[in-house]
Amino acid sequence: MRFRGLMLGAALLASGIAPASATMYISSDRGGQIGRYLQRFASVRSSGERVVIDGNCLSACTMVLGLIPHDRMCATSRARFGFHAAWMPDANGRPVTSALGTEALWKVYPGKVRHWINRHGGLSRRMIYLQGRDLAGIVPICGTRHARRHTRSTRRVTARSVRYSRAAAASDRR
Repeated sequence: MRFRGLMLGAALLASGIAPASATMYISSDRGGQIGRYLQRFASVRSSGERVVIDGNCLSACTMVLGLIPHDRMCATSRARFGFHAAWMPDANGRPVTSALGTEALWKVYPGKVRHWINRHGGLSRRMIYLQGRDLAGIVPICGTRHARRHTRSTRRVTARSVRYSRAAAASDRR
């Protein structure tokens, strides 16, 4: 818990937060560098934005589950979270599991998510998916009233709208 607070605090300081009152929609996010997601979700958390997961939220995107308050997040019937161990490229560019990165992910996830991951084989190179009934037990399901209420001030986040720099430190990779 203390580790999560430190990571969140560091991300808040680094992000230059501007308040907003909108809803972030995540519909096709394949993940990326852990540090970038810490910054992004720390900014959303402090802004008061709600988050609607309406499709794939994979890899580092899954940190939303531990960084955004439960009461400001919901998932549609199309929501799907994909979990795997963190990795970074070796000298030849091949993915190598990062124990430090995987530990960072693990500490961000709330207890219910860690329990689900453990029941499904743990974090490994293989992607495991949380969706449907299992997800409904962890993340509130979005109602149509909620979706209509926020249509004026929304922003969608998809894999195309999120760009990542290759110049980031290797330890900051997925």
